[in-house]
Amino acid sequence: MHQLLQLAINACEAACKEILDVYNSGNFQTEAKDDNSPLTLADKKAHNVIVSMLRSSNLPILSEEGKHIAYEERSRWQRFWLVDPLDGTKEFLKRNGEFTVNIALIENQKPVLGVVAIPVNGDVFYAQQGSGAFVKRNGSIILLPRRSPIDLNRVGVKVVASRSHMSDETQAFIQSLADPILVSQGSSLKFMLLAEGNADVYPRFAPTMEWDTAAAHAIVNETGISVLQKDTNDSLIYNKPDLLNPYFICM
Repeated sequence: MHQLLQLAINACEAACKEILDVYNSGNFQTEAKDDNSPLTLADKKAHNVIVSMLRSSNLPILSEEGKHIAYEERSRWQRFWLVDPLDGTKEFLKRNGEFTVNIALIENQKPVLGVVAIPVNGDVFYAQQGSGAFVKRNGSIILLPRRSPIDLNRVGVKVVASRSHMSDETQAFIQSLADPILVSQGSSLKFMLLAEGNADVYPRFAPTMEWDTAAAHAIVNETGISVLQKDTNDSLIYNKPDLLNPYFICM
């Protein structure tokens, strides 16, 4: 597992370099995908380098920018890589730096390893199941402390919300709290705010896909944070017939 973690970290860092090359050039070569979401040259280059590196593990790879793989085939996978080569393409296009590279290892529908890398500052968050969560920052390795349970009834709960995807249901949740403090971030950085203790709860009552959450899910789990389906309180699971996540709360 440690070798797989190092492979994922290396792949994330290589993808970050590809993304920064495009980001700094200003030549994004943006096109629209079938769902009208944006696709840039950076998405493609990051996907290509990640897949080329992860292939050495001989494990299947499911990437947002890869070819569609039927559930009939995926359902036989007990262990596979789940990749978002550039999470936060809209933030990338806005040039606000709030985008990440996400790589997770899924085993029996659970994220057992995750890496979230931030191209603009070089931070790399990572974790493997049972071994704690860490951030590599400015040449140092920092252990992320375990979080204590949060009381949503107390005053001043710090709530993470998306810059680009604030739903009416999310707004209603925030308004139910006592003088909440709102913290906005793009991409899987929202999870990392909780992992570092800079926020308390992340309600996501808007669509996300499995590759948006899996890597961060593995990391926050190792800090004592859960990612629970809104209507059942069960943990999010992966490699479902439909790769769309249910609404969830991370806290």
